[in-house]
Amino acid sequence: MAALLCIVSVITILTRIEARIPGVYSGGPWQSAHATFYGGSDASGTMGGACGYGNLYSQGYGVNTAALSTVLFNSGQSCGACFELKCDRDPQWCHPGSPSILITATNFCPPNYALPNDNGGWCNPPRAHFDLAMPMFLKIAEYRAGIVPVSYRRVPCRRSGGIRFTINGFRYFNLVLITNVAGAGDVVRASVKGSNTGWMSMSRNWGQNWQSNAVLVGQSLSFRLTGSDRRTSTSWNIAPSNWQFGQTFVGKNFRV
Repeated sequence: MAALLCIVSVITILTRIEARIPGVYSGGPWQSAHATFYGGSDASGTMGGACGYGNLYSQGYGVNTAALSTVLFNSGQSCGACFELKCDRDPQWCHPGSPSILITATNFCPPNYALPNDNGGWCNPPRAHFDLAMPMFLKIAEYRAGIVPVSYRRVPCRRSGGIRFTINGFRYFNLVLITNVAGAGDVVRASVKGSNTGWMSMSRNWGQNWQSNAVLVGQSLSFRLTGSDRRTSTSWNIAPSNWQFGQTFVGKNFRV
């Protein structure tokens, strides 16, 4: 009997661990928000942005992007997160069948406190709001709508290839842009390890740019990331000891 109880206890513990940190990111529940659009018909006005991704085409995000309101952007922590959206409860403007779209958070929609939350101040706290690249908005609603109610949920990000680490800065200041993250898509913790150092925490400078003030020139570099789902990915020695500022290196991605 005691042995049976012990086995049950072990199974229970393992189940709890699996429940806390699943093998793949499972997304979140459906919630309500509103959506507008920006950036022009070719989405050229969406390039750059508060996540620091620069050219969204060359980074692989394309036009499937959105700027998030303050409450969703979460001071940049949501950069890279993926969402499924569909137009909801507006038969006048929603496309028939309520088709859904998949987008990546690449920018911040700033509040406009000069306007009311329900009349122009769409991205004011505490509103959940998506300012979509125009081509994506037109997939779910009519252009003349301007703004529509939407249902949204977090979904796993599916990426081609590994996580990309672009190292910028100078000898005493390393600024690493992290892109193409699968799974949860976001990054809540980042660390770097030189071949002559232990693991060192990096701090979020802005968007998905993470900084370290350690002198790492001349060392091979490893990176470790943790997403909001608490899963961790470690990329060992992906930058050789002769790496140069401005170069990009590809590491291990999260499983989807």
